[in-house]
Amino acid sequence: MAITTYLEAINQALHEEMERDPNVFVMGQDIGIYGGVFKVTKGLLEKFGDLRVIDTPISESMIAGAAAGAATQGMRPVPEIQFSDFIHPAFDQIHNQISTLYWRSAGHWRCPVTIRCPWGGEVGGGPFHSQSVESFFVHTPGLVVVAPSTARDAKGLLKSAIRSDDPVIYFEHKKLYRSVREDLPENEEILTPLGKARVARQGRHVTVISYGLMFQKAMRAAEDAAQHGIEAEVIDMRTLLPIDRETIFASVRKTGKCMIVQEAPRTLGFGDAVAAILAEELFWELDAPVRRITGYDTPYPFAPTMESFYSPSVDTITAVIQDLAEM
Repeated sequence: MAITTYLEAINQALHEEMERDPNVFVMGQDIGIYGGVFKVTKGLLEKFGDLRVIDTPISESMIAGAAAGAATQGMRPVPEIQFSDFIHPAFDQIHNQISTLYWRSAGHWRCPVTIRCPWGGEVGGGPFHSQSVESFFVHTPGLVVVAPSTARDAKGLLKSAIRSDDPVIYFEHKKLYRSVREDLPENEEILTPLGKARVARQGRHVTVISYGLMFQKAMRAAEDAAQHGIEAEVIDMRTLLPIDRETIFASVRKTGKCMIVQEAPRTLGFGDAVAAILAEELFWELDAPVRRITGYDTPYPFAPTMESFYSPSVDTITAVIQDLAEM
C-alpha cells in the first residue's frame, strides 16, 4: 500500500493505460514538456515520447476534433481541456460529433475519447477558472460523464473510461488534487465500473447524494450530524450520466428523505434531474420534499470572502441534514 493523492492517482492511471495499450495517447495544452499546469501529466513525455504525448495549440475545438478523428481510426485519445471553463469552444465537436457518432452510424462507428477536464472552485481561481459545467454534458445523450470524489475512484474511473468504447467526459476536481489521499495497493489493478454509484456511508434517516468536492463535505457533515443522533446515508455518484437510479432508489426507499449537494449553480443542475426522477418515480415513498444545496445562479466570485459564501459549506449541509431528519 502507498499513500496516493488524487492527482497522483490520475497520473498513475495514465501511465498504466499507456503502458497497457499502445493506442492510448494524450494531448492538450502544456501537457508534455511542462507536465501540465497542475503536473498531472508529469513524466509521460519522458516515458512515452512526443508522438504519444502531444502539446497542442490553444484551441479547444481543435483538441476535441483531432481526438475524435483519431478515435475513428482505432486510437484511444485522452485529450485534456486545461480548465472546464474553457471547454465551450469544443462544445460543437463534443455535442454534435463525438457524442452522436455511434448513433448516426447505426452502431458501425465508435468514438472512444476520454476528455479530461479539471473543474470546480475553492482554489481562488475566480470566474474563469472555477466553473462547474457538468450540466451541459449530462444533458448530452451519447456521452458518459464521471466525476470522481476519491483518489481510488480518480484512478479507477479514468482507467475504465479509457477502456470504454463510449466517449467519456472525465471531470477531475482541482481542489481535490492534493487535498485528498488514501492508501492504494501498488500491485492491484483498480477499475471502477462506469455508471455505478457507491454508498459511502450507511444511514437510516436521510439520503445525501453528491460528487466531487461536495462529496467530501457531505461525508464530514454526516459525521457532524451523527453527533446529534442523526444517521445520514451518503451516496457518491461517481458517474453522473448515466444516473444510477437503482442505488438512489434503494437508499431513498430506506430513509424516505433525500438531499442533493452540488457545487454548480442552482437552476437546471444535476440535482434538479435527481429531484425530478424521485418526484416522478418515488413520490409516495418520500416523507419530505427533496432538498437541494447548491451554488448560486451567478458567475463564480473571485474575492475569497465571496468564494467561501458561494460554495456550500459543511455547516450548511449539516443543518439541512438535521432539518430533514426532524420533518
